[in-house]
Amino acid sequence: MKFIDEAIITVQSGDGGKGCVSFRRERFIPRGGPDGGDGGNGGEIALISTFRKRTLFDFRFKNHFKAPNGQNGHGKKRTGKRGKDLLIEIPAGTVISDADTGETLVDFDKPDKIFPVVKGGRGGRGNARFKTSKNRSPRFAQPGQSGQAYRLKLELKLIADVGIIGLPNAGKSTLIRAISSARPKTGSYPFTTLTPNLGVVQADRDNPFVVADIPGLIEGAHQGAGLGIQFLRHIERTRILVHLIDASEIDPETPLKAYETVNRELSMYGESLADKPRIVVLNKLDLPDSDQKSSLFLGAAKGVKSIGISAITGEGVENLISNLVELLEKSDG
Repeated sequence: MKFIDEAIITVQSGDGGKGCVSFRRERFIPRGGPDGGDGGNGGEIALISTFRKRTLFDFRFKNHFKAPNGQNGHGKKRTGKRGKDLLIEIPAGTVISDADTGETLVDFDKPDKIFPVVKGGRGGRGNARFKTSKNRSPRFAQPGQSGQAYRLKLELKLIADVGIIGLPNAGKSTLIRAISSARPKTGSYPFTTLTPNLGVVQADRDNPFVVADIPGLIEGAHQGAGLGIQFLRHIERTRILVHLIDASEIDPETPLKAYETVNRELSMYGESLADKPRIVVLNKLDLPDSDQKSSLFLGAAKGVKSIGISAITGEGVENLISNLVELLEKSDG
């Protein structure tokens, strides 16, 4: 399934049915009087969040939703049938805003959350409603009210406990394969990962947690460079971050360059990202000179706690998982 994390849809509630103009016609009952029933209300539309959907792909081809109209009223004071309500499922983690004004309407930050979007048009009153002592035979009824229509912008932000960030080719996809059941595509070239991947990590004797592999960031990502701002939003939902660095690519002259580049992009996007708890992980320790380059990084990064691993061989991975569990427990308060 193609990963789609933005969509614009139009929702329109049903129109109310027309009131009925009718008079009682029965044998032996002359001038039975008005008996036109009311029109039924139009159907309403609401959104509900669910984990059954992971992307907004369904809205790429179907982006207009119309609830049924209410039926017209009938004689014998029978009210028209109400239009059926429409409930639209969207992925949990989706933010809904007005597409025209940009105003945020609701943040579906958890599943099974319901948000009524548009109310149905009210059904018109039949002529039986307008009978008075001065007008015993009203020959008019109300039309039904029109339904409401809105253009909505849907913006998906993944819900995960841990977000793996880093420059392209740092080994994020390999790491998520090593610690979870997720099987993203991997390759020995930058930008292998074009969409975020989710995996569930089952730690021994601890509750499982969800980890997200965020596509590689580059300098200028907060302004849209590379895959940039398109995926930075997915980090907002995470509780902690794993900042993955390719130890084999650390430059002896500027050992903190990769580390500072990603940190700067997080800060420029929003302070909420820069302030998230994180673990710095030096990856690819199985490659030549990686240990020596890691030492240069640690010497330059005063006070930065880091863990050395090799995602491809599994070295240090269990230690990383234990540290993630500990940090998640602390974040629970």
